Amino acid sequence: MARIISGTELSETMRAEIAAEAARFRERAGRAPGLAAVLVGNHPASEVYVRMKEKAAAAAGFYSARIDLPETVAEADLLRLVEQLNADPRVHGILVQLPLPAQIATRRVLERVDVAKDVDGFHPVNVGRLAMGDPDVLPPCTPAGVVEMLLRSGYDPAGRRVVIVGRSNIVGRPLALLLLRTGRGGNATVTVAHSRTRDLAAVTREAEILIAAVGRPGLVTRDMVRAGAVVIDVGVNRVDDPGSGRGYRLVGDVAFDEVAQVAEAISPVPGGVGPMTITMLLRNTLEAARRLEADGRP
Repeated sequence: MARIISGTELSETMRAEIAAEAARFRERAGRAPGLAAVLVGNHPASEVYVRMKEKAAAAAGFYSARIDLPETVAEADLLRLVEQLNADPRVHGILVQLPLPAQIATRRVLERVDVAKDVDGFHPVNVGRLAMGDPDVLPPCTPAGVVEMLLRSGYDPAGRRVVIVGRSNIVGRPLALLLLRTGRGGNATVTVAHSRTRDLAAVTREAEILIAAVGRPGLVTRDMVRAGAVVIDVGVNRVDDPGSGRGYRLVGDVAFDEVAQVAEAISPVPGGVGPMTITMLLRNTLEAARRLEADGRP
């Protein structure tokens, strides 16, 4: 049976480290690292996620602000709010929760966020810096969380064959760039597979580290995994479960029970990458606060 890579346990350790560093920052700077989250509309999953981020920020000793806007908010009003947060000295990190409603151009909003406060790593400038291998860029939180899980579990990607199933701008592509970088967590040999990949199973069986990030429940089955591989499941999918109190349960992109029989290590869903994503958001916010202070910005 595979070893379980628990994002929950790793996050607890990391958040204690971040809280201690945040306390030192408060003593030196006279204020706490600050994170502002903007939630537009009443998307249930986004509501849960933002609430978890608020709770984690408060527990780490951060200043936390949440701004809720109606589903019908005009794009111009949202852009004005982002500008206000850019200028707010209490805020070092800005998170605009996606997805946004149809009347708002997501790219325009992401581009308006101050590059130095872009703790999600979605601003085109930061995406470009990541593509260039800049070691100082604030990385997207979920990909960074995956890399940290591997490193802290003793599975350094350096020199290993890594296959990522999924090419989204949020996970697959930036994760590939992180794994290719020179330095800590990088130097891997990376293949990105997707829905158009021919003979997907043949590609995934080449992986020493297999990362599933496609949003299709149970896509990765036992026959697709090399014996002794490390498997990280980024997918979070709702499937009907009349026996549960909510009428559904959360599963990943990996058929966990069968893949755990052949893998050396595997991350669960829930309790895997999800907690790490929030932890990396806190780490990015703390780092942004340090850099803004060093630059003498209010």
